[in-house]
Amino acid sequence: MKLYRFITGPDDSAFCHRVSLALSKGWQLHGSPSLSFNTATGLMNCGQAVTKEVDGKDYDPDMKLGEQ
Repeated sequence: MKLYRFITGPDDSAFCHRVSLALSKGWQLHGSPSLSFNTATGLMNCGQAVTKEVDGKDYDPDMKLGEQ
């Protein structure tokens, strides 16, 4: 089964650590990162899609993707 996540957050080191943690757990980058400016907060927001192949499991909408 192939899992998909889209990690989002402010453009700061915490976002980079979240993506790095996902990569250390076997997730792979999928496509280019995205950036958008939030005029209400004055912050730049980032997004990065990641995917992961998981054998021996069936998809369940209740699964916590970040724990896979």
